Amino acid sequence: MNAMVKVWDPLVRVFHWSLAGLFLANFFTEDGELVHRGIGYAVLALLAVRFVWGWIGTRHARFGDWVPGPRRVRDYLRARLAGRSRRQLGHNPGAAVMILALLAGVLLVGVSGWLQTTDTFFGAGWLEDLHEVLAYGVLALVGVHVLAAVGESVHYGENLIAAMIHGRKRALEHDDAADERLR
Repeated sequence: MNAMVKVWDPLVRVFHWSLAGLFLANFFTEDGELVHRGIGYAVLALLAVRFVWGWIGTRHARFGDWVPGPRRVRDYLRARLAGRSRRQLGHNPGAAVMILALLAGVLLVGVSGWLQTTDTFFGAGWLEDLHEVLAYGVLALVGVHVLAAVGESVHYGENLIAAMIHGRKRALEHDDAADERLR
């Protein structure tokens, strides 16, 4: 069995679970109420912290480590569909695209919610509708994200959900380590 290595630092893990909890909690609060707005602002603050950490954080937290270009995404998806993909310590390119979509979606939900509190957009029905559609769109992405994490856990024999709790994953095999360095 491979040794365990630290991959996800505490800030990344706290961000992940806090964002998930706060986003889901807002589905159980009344739109426009103080609690709903407070949670929304907390989510936006979390995103700001994560954005900064994406530039100055630990290796696998930095955007440069996990944000792929189109060719890497294409190559990974082809290999994954052919059953030839290799396990990676950080996020694989498919997961990275999902994370970017989730972060962008949550940001759009937060900004559209905040805009409803401004003089310019207060009471704008179209913006309320957009906010709701975006929120349910992110919720759908969350469902896909969870299913993909479970699928990848089964495929690679590694509990990715647990890894996002304790921060450790199995070290890569020798050949995989060389691929990881070339990323």
